[in-house]
Amino acid sequence: MNLPVKKSPRIVLLCVCLLAIHPLFGQTEPDSSIGWETLPSILANIVPPVFPDREFVITSYGAKEGGVKDCSRAIVKAIDACARAGGGKVVVPEGVYLTGPIHLKSNVNLFVKKGATVRFSTDPGKYLPVVYTRWEGVECMNYSPLIYAYGQTNIAVTGEGVLDGQGSTESWWSWSGKPQFAWKEGMPLQKPGRTKLLDLAEKGVPVAERILGEGAYLRPNFFQPYKCTNVLVQGVTFLNSPMWFLHPVLSRNITISGVTVKGSGPNNDGCDPESCTDVLIEKCTFDTGDDCIAIKSGRNTDGRRVNVPTQNVVVRGCTMKDGHGGVVMGSEISGSVRNVFAEDCHMDSPNLDRALRFKTNSVRGGIIENVFMRNVTVGQVAEAVVKVDFYYEEGDAGEFTPALRNVRVTNVTCKKSMYGIWIRAYDRSPATDIVLEGCTFENIAKPNVLENVKNLTMLNVRMMYAGDTNEGTK
Repeated sequence: MNLPVKKSPRIVLLCVCLLAIHPLFGQTEPDSSIGWETLPSILANIVPPVFPDREFVITSYGAKEGGVKDCSRAIVKAIDACARAGGGKVVVPEGVYLTGPIHLKSNVNLFVKKGATVRFSTDPGKYLPVVYTRWEGVECMNYSPLIYAYGQTNIAVTGEGVLDGQGSTESWWSWSGKPQFAWKEGMPLQKPGRTKLLDLAEKGVPVAERILGEGAYLRPNFFQPYKCTNVLVQGVTFLNSPMWFLHPVLSRNITISGVTVKGSGPNNDGCDPESCTDVLIEKCTFDTGDDCIAIKSGRNTDGRRVNVPTQNVVVRGCTMKDGHGGVVMGSEISGSVRNVFAEDCHMDSPNLDRALRFKTNSVRGGIIENVFMRNVTVGQVAEAVVKVDFYYEEGDAGEFTPALRNVRVTNVTCKKSMYGIWIRAYDRSPATDIVLEGCTFENIAKPNVLENVKNLTMLNVRMMYAGDTNEGTK
């Protein structure tokens, strides 16, 4: 059932709108106690790690600046020495340093000083042997992420320096198979490796036997703490990842603060917490080739096997420029997502597609609940301010019906968009309890799309369509 909101000759003033379509079958009841009043207790659980006042400068272990000499061994020695001493800072001083993957250990803070640049090798062989990782929501053995930690406690990447993944059309990005990133017929391509990985997961092959790496062309992510506790990323700038930038997995107590993420490559998501608990993303700038922040929890059979949701995520004071979405849930979301709070952000770019985005389908499934956004200013987005899509990629082709419920959008303004609201859910599983309050969306090109929505409430919401020049609408 498609219920577009008709265009007013001047302005649409929505006081209360309730659309009841069908009840949600087969899902547990949401926790009605969750709301903005829950935020202080969540923030109280997110405490950045503190490190001993010891420094281990990589040049003291053989690193040479200039960006020519491979400093991998020197960085490993510095990290090992720091860990043996009980922790501290591994310092990258001013200059340019070339390295392969960096594997952090407990109580180690990789501190990249202002004026320092760490450039990561574009030689795939440097990222072998394979490590235990997640690739697009599926666990496997693949190339090491550029910065990686497994099962560590108290780790950090801080400073005012630059971490450059050197992703480009000449390295990594062409593996996506997209001609705009220089792929041509006969060149390496990730699609067969991706298909193989999904098939291994569907067959229940143990993770240790899902060996990809060389020949599979599955690009590594930039920073991935896996099964870690107490993680801090602060102040640094990340450039040009091979794939996703910041990708904590199955980790807890994560603070990402004052970070700049810039990369226009394929799948250059900015920050993708996956199956994590207690995550703070604040005062960051995202200018990306994909979603700025995408909250995830595993994909399909493998996501349901692990079955760990992402929960208690706070996004505040961030700036979103280019990207497919500002704050996004999905699409690898089979383990569900709940309790997401976004406030005081600014989003603006003709190349930013949506402000708040939900994407899933009945192959991936998952429950998304308790999502709150307030005090967000949007200059323009290319598509919709709020988008819900239950037909993403595979569409309604599976047996795992997704659910979306309890979404509150308050005091969000937008100056220009194609749609104000775009929602397509299922008749058997409508998007439920969606509330917009005190919002103003201007220069909307097309009427809202509302397909299968239950309890959509709009309180003091103004939607002004492009071409409406009546002075009373301004």
